[in-house]
Formats: sequence, C-alpha cells, structure tokens
Amino acid sequence: MIRVPKGATHSKKRLGRGPSSGVGKTSGKGHKGQNARSGGGVRPGFEGGQMPLYRRVARRGFSNYPFKIEYVAVSLGRLEELFSDGDVVSQESLVERKVVRKSEKRVKILADGDLTKKVTVRGLKVSASARAKIEAAGGTVEEDTTEKTQD
Repeated sequence: MIRVPKGATHSKKRLGRGPSSGVGKTSGKGHKGQNARSGGGVRPGFEGGQMPLYRRVARRGFSNYPFKIEYVAVSLGRLEELFSDGDVVSQESLVERKVVRKSEKRVKILADGDLTKKVTVRGLKVSASARAKIEAAGGTVEEDTTEKTQD
C-alpha cells in the first residue's frame, strides 16, 4: 500500500474556534472592510483602480516582435582597423578581437567605411555594397547559407 509521506497533508483550518487557535473571532479577516464581508473581495485581475494589465496590453492584430531577427552591425571601417592583410573574418575572430560578444549569434558586415586589405569573410551575413567593397579590395566572401537559430 502506498502511504502519503509524513507532513505532506495538513488538516483543514478551522476558523472561529477561540483566540488560542490563531484564527478566532474575526477568523483571519481583520476588522471590517471589503474583504471581511461575505462575498467580499475584488475580482481576479483588479489592481485597485489602476488600469489592469489585461486592459493595458493590446490584444488586437498580430505582432511579429517575438520572431524578429536582429543582427549586430559591424562596419568595414572596423575591419580595416582590426584585421591585417590575408586574415579571415569570422564569428570566432570577431569575438577574439572583442568586436562582438560571444553571446551574440548573428553578425552582419555593413559597407560603412573603406577597406584596403584583402580579407576573407567567412560564415557571416554581408550587405551587397559591403560585398562589392571587399571584392574590390581583393578579398573574398564565403557567406554562411545555413540560418542559425536564435538562442
């Protein structure tokens, strides 16, 4: 036979059974007021007259916000400063040089600034104008085709 562990069940609180019970006289309801009355109390979600949460939050239409994909922008000018000729620009190398944090999963190279060094961009998103500038400088772009899941 399966037994309930000792102390797992509690006896029902018996209200109004004298002062020594801890819940005598007013039976734990205090003195007067809305919550002391029979049927008293406020409805679920009531916030004391403040506009309740369920009315403050918009409930109409569709929001794509939870599915929004955000990229960390890295400019070509920043790559010019940090990388030398023939270097490979990847997620790991950007984390190594503290351009992006390790937790940031998505990076996109943008064409802000100029690039004079031959660099290989591997596994990152690259804007069309940035790609043109990298290839004009003699570098190559090996873009990652698999989309990473956002963590």
